[in-house]
Amino acid sequence: MGYAVKEIFYTLQGEGANAGRPAVFCRFTGCNLWSGRPQDRDRGPGACSRWCDTDFVGTNGPGGGRFEHPEALALAVRDAWVAPWQGRPLVVCTGGEPLLQLDEALIAALHRAGFEIAVETNGTILAPPGIDWLCVSPKANSELLLRSGDELKLIFPQPGAEPERFEGLDFRHFFLQPLADPSGVDHTPAALRYCLEHPRWRLGLQTHKILAIP
Repeated sequence: MGYAVKEIFYTLQGEGANAGRPAVFCRFTGCNLWSGRPQDRDRGPGACSRWCDTDFVGTNGPGGGRFEHPEALALAVRDAWVAPWQGRPLVVCTGGEPLLQLDEALIAALHRAGFEIAVETNGTILAPPGIDWLCVSPKANSELLLRSGDELKLIFPQPGAEPERFEGLDFRHFFLQPLADPSGVDHTPAALRYCLEHPRWRLGLQTHKILAIP
């Protein structure tokens, strides 16, 4: 058993339906669509390996490390919450691919610690029960197993993962997020036009990058 975590930090959720909400981010190491290493960008089974800009390799980030027991990781998440303890604080389990590690034991421990649990996943792994908010971000060249949840966040454009493939799925919210293209192309105008022409979709912006917060 045990959990490998890149980093744990307190911030504002920067995107999606919970944008602006204070949260502890727990970023797990590892992904099933890309190793996270630059030399493997052309070898990942998911097309996202060519543009993903998230560092999920190793356990050397702030608050990161290896946690042998779910209670230890839940305590580390609890310690990262620096605001007054009001209501039900949010923890966002992300990665990499968090469902490679997040299990029922950790979900129970985080609930005992008082947290509402949100998960950001590529949808290729079935989710354990008990997650409070499920955000699925489909990636081209991968099999989507999670076809319902709270929020679908689609990076746009992705050849092979066009929006019309997903708009009939059972989600409460549909977000189209412009691709942060390594070539420098700004896809925001195209995403904006698509949302205007297809009102099922809402434009999703990465406000944490705009505001330069973690």
